[in-house]
Amino acid sequence: MAKTKSQSNSQAQLLKGSAWMTFGSILSRILGAIYIIPWYAWMGPYGNLANSLTAKSYNIYSLFIIISTAGIPGAIAKQIAKYNALNEYGVGQRLFKHGLSLMAVFGIISAACMYFLALPLSGYNPQEVPVIRSLAVAVLIIPILSILRGYFQGFNNMMPSAMSQFVEQLARVIWMLATAYIIMQVQHGNYVDAVTQSNLAAAIGAIFAIGMLLWFYLRQRRQLRPLLAHSNNALRVSTNSLLFEIIQQSIPFIIIDAGINIFQLVDQYTFHPMIASFMHGVHYNTIESWYALFGLNANKLIMIVVSLATSMAVTAIPLLSAAHARRDYKDISKQISNTLELFLFVLMPASLGMAAIAKPLYTIFYGPDALGVKVLYLFSFTAISLGLFTVLMAILQGLDENMYAIRYLIIGLVVKSIFQYPMIRLAKVYGPLLATNIGMLVVIFCALKHLKVKYRFQADRTMRRFIGIATFSILMFLAVSLTVKVAGRFISPDMRFSAMILCGLGVLAGVVVYGGLSLKMGLAERILGSRITRITQKLHLN
Repeated sequence: MAKTKSQSNSQAQLLKGSAWMTFGSILSRILGAIYIIPWYAWMGPYGNLANSLTAKSYNIYSLFIIISTAGIPGAIAKQIAKYNALNEYGVGQRLFKHGLSLMAVFGIISAACMYFLALPLSGYNPQEVPVIRSLAVAVLIIPILSILRGYFQGFNNMMPSAMSQFVEQLARVIWMLATAYIIMQVQHGNYVDAVTQSNLAAAIGAIFAIGMLLWFYLRQRRQLRPLLAHSNNALRVSTNSLLFEIIQQSIPFIIIDAGINIFQLVDQYTFHPMIASFMHGVHYNTIESWYALFGLNANKLIMIVVSLATSMAVTAIPLLSAAHARRDYKDISKQISNTLELFLFVLMPASLGMAAIAKPLYTIFYGPDALGVKVLYLFSFTAISLGLFTVLMAILQGLDENMYAIRYLIIGLVVKSIFQYPMIRLAKVYGPLLATNIGMLVVIFCALKHLKVKYRFQADRTMRRFIGIATFSILMFLAVSLTVKVAGRFISPDMRFSAMILCGLGVLAGVVVYGGLSLKMGLAERILGSRITRITQKLHLN
């Protein structure tokens, strides 16, 4: 009975944590996507070139952020959850304070490296150098922000992280839009200067987010005092041992967290030379514009969907770590099922729905572009493999299976690299996405196989629910596609305002079909828990 209650509490924590992280991630991603409408328009004829420059600098920046934080926030969240589960709150607090000092050092070193190595990192492209250097300021600050988020996540308190994400993105977007408008519309300046200022916004956003998290931290200290007073205090861990534990736990996080980013860097450094090797006479800017179609244009929209998986993954790590510390293998298996089912329930319809409204959606953000729409359509399906990769890597990390996660990631990257040139040769601009899917599917297969063999993960229940989710998602996809096609005969998908109406009609059709089917057939209740029962009763769907 007690174990059942514990498992029920774990599922409730997962749902609550996922709800907060999803709230923060989705709102910040939506803000990060909506700003592109005016920003892209203000760039005029340089829109795709500005996006290409932004994508390349942010891929490098993301890698430096992961290195500068050294995976420590994730490691801190995991270890604090572990010590809290053992009622050793004092050890967790010492761990956090030492990690904070370590972050400051890593931030300084990484920011200096990014600033002084900007030229070779840009591929010796002078245009990219100031853009990359403007992001070095954020690399200096964000490690502190990241470890504060990791601290709260270790307590399974996802609300401060979610709120700080929103505040960070809001401040960032305001700075980006203000500087882009002044430089491009008022001063009629250079798009490279506008992109440079837009990148500086990352540091502005981080400062505001840190302020909010410090406010939450001061509030939580009052609640923490009784927990510290009643800690077991049985563990004696030296400062050196704590630092070694942080670094030991963080190294795998660096490699694993950089997974999707490394896949994107493969595209960044290989797409242009590979496609230029067999498409002679194509202008440099044309190839850069092609890269922008998947490197930023489609990617920015897709990452709204993938952020759903990321928010669930962040929630899963401390819960799995706590179950692993208790050696509760039945709860581990249940947590794996809960995480995968929640992921599939949300991401599959979101990805297929985005594919169904690809044409009007692309028009809203970037204007009509037949090639851009096709890239977004294909990328929408790629979101499923990217999201599943993110969740499975998080599950392996939560179970201390870091070396297996790294091994599978390396295998996936090797497969991606092998297929990169053949896919680009065969499918041109779609090639990198096809190669990414092949590499990701290999990683997903290896991870699922490992969980099944070592943890006796019972996939039967998840597979049954997956079939239901897939069936309802496909029916929804067909309904949305038909709605957009029929309505598109009367409403132009090539005009921004009418495209918004088409997207709204498509989303409404998707919610009605998928929501109605999942509620009527009881799938939503089985995955989301008993709280959804009230909705089904009010809608008379029982």
